Amino acid sequence: MATKQYLKKIRPVQLVAVIFFTVSGGPYGLEPLLDYAGQHGALLLLLITPLLWDVPAIFTVLELNSMMPVTGGYYKWVKYALGTRWGFYEGWWTWLYTFVDLAIYPVLFVEYASFFFPHLAMYKVPVCLVIIWASAGLNILGIVPVGRVSLFLGAVVLTPFIILFGLAFYHHTGGLVIQSPSLKGVAFPSLGMALYTVMWNCLGWDNTTTYAEEVEKPVRSYLVSMFIAFAMVIVIYFLVIWVAQLSGISTAVLTEKGFPALGTLIGGHWLGALLALGGMASTLGIYAAVLLSVSRVPQVMSEDNLLPARINKLHSRFQTPYVSIIICSVIVSLMILWTFADLLIIDVTVYGAGLSLEYIALIKLRQKEPDTPRPFKIPLNITGLCLLLLLPASVYFIALGGAFSSSAQTIKPALFAIGALLSAEAFWRLLVWRKSF
Repeated sequence: MATKQYLKKIRPVQLVAVIFFTVSGGPYGLEPLLDYAGQHGALLLLLITPLLWDVPAIFTVLELNSMMPVTGGYYKWVKYALGTRWGFYEGWWTWLYTFVDLAIYPVLFVEYASFFFPHLAMYKVPVCLVIIWASAGLNILGIVPVGRVSLFLGAVVLTPFIILFGLAFYHHTGGLVIQSPSLKGVAFPSLGMALYTVMWNCLGWDNTTTYAEEVEKPVRSYLVSMFIAFAMVIVIYFLVIWVAQLSGISTAVLTEKGFPALGTLIGGHWLGALLALGGMASTLGIYAAVLLSVSRVPQVMSEDNLLPARINKLHSRFQTPYVSIIICSVIVSLMILWTFADLLIIDVTVYGAGLSLEYIALIKLRQKEPDTPRPFKIPLNITGLCLLLLLPASVYFIALGGAFSSSAQTIKPALFAIGALLSAEAFWRLLVWRKSF
């Protein structure tokens, strides 16, 4: 009976929560945007970037997932469409970028918890390790517990922002003015970092498909859940940046102290405390949701003999890839000393490369198997798809160019990210030599 309980599939309402946390988890981490893009550029980038960066990714994920709703998601799509070598690249790059991504959240947890315990930063490493391994334990229990926890944490994250918006508009005097949209005066390096900030706060739609076989009615559930999650993300992001502008808070203070400082300014210490608690809940929820998605990729790669077979070992009771979860947790434990800005650049750069393979797989499968059933199909021909996919590619290269044109501090993580991408070829060569692929 215990085993059957943990083989239950996640319901659509829980899937919305898991997708929300995988992609966003609330606007925490968006605070530097006003500093990078300025008062006139922040809302403009916040509206345009998701349309150019996220919408093509969502449509691609929905079409490929409706065609192949399988465990392993994007890795399986790329491998099927482009062959084993590119499937390995996809899995390898995703594994690398997720290690970087996961390392961000325990660090952010400490920053928000410092609102209550100012000296907590001195104990950052042990606190981060507790978060990493507690989340590992939760993931070993299975997807249903993760979904339930995500629902609870979602309420904890969203409630303080609903209160913040209500108080901000209630107490605001004068007109509710939106700054005229313009990027005039925004330096190219700042534009690059602004794009990285928005892109990071809106990435991960493909990650939510790696456990498709553990979702009830996956095609319809993903279609509905993704659009609900996307609408939630855009509305919350827009409102929080708008409220920050209306409040007159210093962009430097917002960047340094985060949304708890905004809450304190608008509603007092109690609202700042609620937003700090929301930030802590957000980081915990995102970490658990992202670990859930990435732990399934090494599992299916090991089934294809692209990684050691032991990684594929499932827990005898919960039937979860516990070895993969433990390996992920060990590596993330070694990466928590990076700075937030460095992790941001590495994360988005490596993720964008993996996403490009999914776009190529989409076009290849349209050519190779035009008649294969696709319950969701992007209403464009191949030429239209190519033009559509130029949009996220343009955003990606502008952001990368901004990083390279900035100071030496941003060039270093950008070069590291490129080195991480090139490592896929080195490990593939090693694999070919040992396995004779």
